[in-house]
Amino acid sequence: MKNLIKPGLLLKVFILAAVIACGSAVNQANFDKIQSGMTMNEVVEILGPPTETSEVGFAGISGTTSKWQHNDSAIVINFLNGKVMAKQFLKGEQKPLQTQQDSE
Repeated sequence: MKNLIKPGLLLKVFILAAVIACGSAVNQANFDKIQSGMTMNEVVEILGPPTETSEVGFAGISGTTSKWQHNDSAIVINFLNGKVMAKQFLKGEQKPLQTQQDSE
């Protein structure tokens, strides 16, 4: 009987599965990629879809707060009219490790 699965292929599949399972987009490196003025779509390309989102709008101004959570880490981003205005990286007991806000 022929060996239907090649050992090298099995190893590659196992490594890929391990990387996907352990790799969260909620990390310092991805937080650092988020820049003021980016759109929600640009942020989602980096972090994936948010785990929580809330929106408010008044007199033509819209505000959105989105949160990306993984275990004890979270990235929280505030959007004003669809653009990144401020961001926070939270770790552990949800204390801000780093906050960045536009001064405009």
